Amino acid sequence: MADRVASPGFTIRVADERDVAALAGLRRAWLEERLGHPVPDPGFEETFADWWRIEQPRRTFWLAEAGSERAGWTAVGSINVVETVHMPRPGARSGRVGQVGNAFVLRSFADRGVPRALLAAAVEHARARRYRRLLLTPTPGSAAFYRRAGFAPAGESILVLHPAAQ
Repeated sequence: MADRVASPGFTIRVADERDVAALAGLRRAWLEERLGHPVPDPGFEETFADWWRIEQPRRTFWLAEAGSERAGWTAVGSINVVETVHMPRPGARSGRVGQVGNAFVLRSFADRGVPRALLAAAVEHARARRYRRLLLTPTPGSAAFYRRAGFAPAGESILVLHPAAQ
């Protein structure tokens, strides 16, 4: 495929509708790796596919795959970026901001350069789309990885409200 970016042992490409099942499988694996056991939810894949269709217009997904054209490809990781276009104001035009989300790589591929390659694809996308900023909310375990990639703390300006709790 022309849209594959090859690295030793894996490729990175933009995901499309044909990849929904693989992305849902990675999302399931993300939770099950953390919990250490299977999570029974027979309707999850359908729910994920519905979510994908809603989110697709404003998200770009990348899929990391191991394998070959001859043997076939197996999904081993993914990442996505949500694009927000800010409202223009008098004297200034709108600008785009991206938010990295849902980065996950199977544990068995985490030390093979897959996380770095997925993040590089998202950063290149941000440059190509001329984003003003690329944001993310790292987990405590991933913060050092993102700092090494050039991300810096943005202060304490994010506040959270849980409307259902009020």
